[in-house]
Amino acid sequence: MPYKNINPMLVAIDEAEKAGLRDEVPVGAAIYDHEHGHIVAKAGNNVRSLNDPTAHAEILVIREACKKIGQSRLAFFSLYVTLEPCPMCCQAISFARLPKLVFGAYDTKGGGVEHGPKIFSHPTSHHYLEILGGIEEQRCGELLTDFFNKKRQEGSSVKKNLNKS
Repeated sequence: MPYKNINPMLVAIDEAEKAGLRDEVPVGAAIYDHEHGHIVAKAGNNVRSLNDPTAHAEILVIREACKKIGQSRLAFFSLYVTLEPCPMCCQAISFARLPKLVFGAYDTKGGGVEHGPKIFSHPTSHHYLEILGGIEEQRCGELLTDFFNKKRQEGSSVKKNLNKS
């Protein structure tokens, strides 16, 4: 395997950085096989590129991992992602039966793990997993902050140019 013995969160961060370069919200994810010590799949957000609102890093990496192993359940793998997953991604994590979720930055507006609907701690949840949040939180958060600050600056430049016309 080409990604053997690599920190899965660093792979997710690398995918987030690549997503940002594609003008996607910089979120990256990696599926890690602890038993064999390698990355099974990795992905970054691709919502804009694919014109697909479901093309979040988590969804894409789950699809890729399931395809690679030939199963719809990922019961022996862990998901590493740079941002607290949204409710849609939490449901996909649940359906894939991932036993462990590790995420970087918390998402107070759109998160579904520690914020919002708290999918996994909801009384009707049919899937329980180990959750570790705040791993490489500062670095993951800075990727998002820098991306959105740049977008705001670009937006204000466009407004200034329109006002000059």
